[in-house]
Amino acid sequence: MSIVTRWKAAAAAVVATCAALALSACIISPGQFNSTFEIRRDGTFTYSYNGQIYLLALSKLAEMSAADTSNEEFVESPCYDENSEDYEERPCTEEEIAEQRDTWEAQVQYRKESAEREAEQMRQFLGGIDPSDPQAAEELAERLRRQEGWKRVEYKGDGLFEVEFSLTSRMGHDFIFPTLERFPMTNNFVVANVRQGNVVRIEAPGFAAQGNANPLGGMTTGMSAIYAAAAAEGGQTPPDFPEMDGTFRIVTDGQILANNTDEGPTAGAGGQVLEWKVNARTPAPPMALIQLGS
Repeated sequence: MSIVTRWKAAAAAVVATCAALALSACIISPGQFNSTFEIRRDGTFTYSYNGQIYLLALSKLAEMSAADTSNEEFVESPCYDENSEDYEERPCTEEEIAEQRDTWEAQVQYRKESAEREAEQMRQFLGGIDPSDPQAAEELAERLRRQEGWKRVEYKGDGLFEVEFSLTSRMGHDFIFPTLERFPMTNNFVVANVRQGNVVRIEAPGFAAQGNANPLGGMTTGMSAIYAAAAAEGGQTPPDFPEMDGTFRIVTDGQILANNTDEGPTAGAGGQVLEWKVNARTPAPPMALIQLGS
């Protein structure tokens, strides 16, 4: 098998393993960022996220995983003498070569049809945007700019967006970030759930790279390792994956009932402050339980 073929095989294997998550979440990951969730006792809140967001479906990794069969050539495999003790290599018969070619052609056709199905599924999960279209990233950025809260959206290439998001509302409903117009779903960076009794649970599953909280974090790490190995063998440059590195804060004048910071709340201008440093070694998602009301 040629180096190029091995590279594509590695890509196909990774994407096949991750297909369900990739299609349902499009693997949206934070890069470098600062994020704050400020919530007041009267239920008003402001959530902000400034930094990088990475969308795998628009990256070089997605391009490499696509089945390109246009330049593939049939290469005869060796045949062996099963009657000899050492299974010595022997010339293949015409029938054996024809059988190998038939198998190869069937595999090429299968990969081509699979790639077409996966491309259509990806278009559906991207709200009709074709990730292979050079204008796809800008079309997505324009959609985000139309949504409330997205103050700045700039595409930097290879699936990486620089964004500024800020939204003020009242906690009479659950809150999720990010949401993307016409996307069936995304993996959540931050979730705030309203409980009975005027209690709010805030959790940031997208800001944890390890454990079961964020399977996408571990998956991205695994993909990066596989592609780095394939690139080293083929003399190619592997795709760059964003390194999650940021700070998440919760600021509140409500009563903090529970949290999983290392040092607990500190005093700040807007009340008590909970702060988490987030990176590839973060073992658990930030979490806090806050009692609102007087």
